[in-house]
Amino acid sequence: MNHTSPTSGGESPTPLSPRPLHDRPGRGPRVLTGRQLREHGIGAAEAAERCRPGGPWQQVLPGVHLLHPGPPTSEERLHAVLLYAASRPSAVPAQTGPAPAQDPMITGLAALALHRFAAAPPLLSLDRIDVLVPRTRRLRSTGFARVVRAQVMPQPQQITGVPVAPVPRALADAVSGLSDACTVRRLLTEAVRGGHCEATAVVREFNEARLLNLPHVVDAVHALLAEGRALAEGRLYDLVRRYGLPDPLWNVDLRLPGGPHLGGVDAYWPEQAVAVEIDARAPRQEDEALRAQYAHKREHLERLGITVVRLSPRKLRDAPEQQAAVVRTALMAADDHEPGSYVVVLPR
Repeated sequence: MNHTSPTSGGESPTPLSPRPLHDRPGRGPRVLTGRQLREHGIGAAEAAERCRPGGPWQQVLPGVHLLHPGPPTSEERLHAVLLYAASRPSAVPAQTGPAPAQDPMITGLAALALHRFAAAPPLLSLDRIDVLVPRTRRLRSTGFARVVRAQVMPQPQQITGVPVAPVPRALADAVSGLSDACTVRRLLTEAVRGGHCEATAVVREFNEARLLNLPHVVDAVHALLAEGRALAEGRLYDLVRRYGLPDPLWNVDLRLPGGPHLGGVDAYWPEQAVAVEIDARAPRQEDEALRAQYAHKREHLERLGITVVRLSPRKLRDAPEQQAAVVRTALMAADDHEPGSYVVVLPR
């Protein structure tokens, strides 16, 4: 097929790209890299000619071309950013053995919009789209592409054919660029209340991103953990009712008679000496003393003959029947044990 440049004699220019390049039904947005254009027989000079002001194409990012003159759609912007990020090589040679995830993915506010967060702005309103790449990728932010680097790339989720960072990582990247406390709180609350992820996963990601030293983020995280605990407690109530477990004493403190405080538990069956704790903590790396305190509490209760069952918010959400079986097994096993030490049970 012959491809020629426009002539200066008033003749209509011969189209520079074949019909399959322009009209590809079902093949996604019309965004291609220079390399992909060359595979279609379009050289760099021809592509540059087509991208001149007033031309039928445009270069929207370095090495990435949009094959129509109007503004790009949301989908085309997403694909342009991903193509731009994928077109630059890594600065470190590939290692032998199984390769970790290396492909770029959408993150930040754009990812939250794809995850259908009501608190995230619409894709077309975003001046920049965050794209997550390995830290070794030789790439810089430019145009509407903002490069975010990851020490370890997460496993992406596919949303309408677009690789998207999981919600905890997308939240961390979004919040790193936000200073409005109300916006941060709305995003975090929706993440947990909307069932996108657990509060502990968000806080763990924020700790990795070193966001927990920012006052407006810390306030939002405290509210997030309270929200996550309230949801987990509600799921525990539902679990007891739905699966026919005997009613426990809810939210109580345990003490030895005339002795020290043993700690609070979320549910307690005094006849069987079985306690349930919801593990809604998100331990930070520096909280070794706190983790040791929790471990000491559990060991102390078990020495007194009290069985402690730890349930995570995620398991209460995703596998309630399995968690009910764990609690039921602990209650049934109590019949084979020596009676536990007498403890005083007080409302918490």
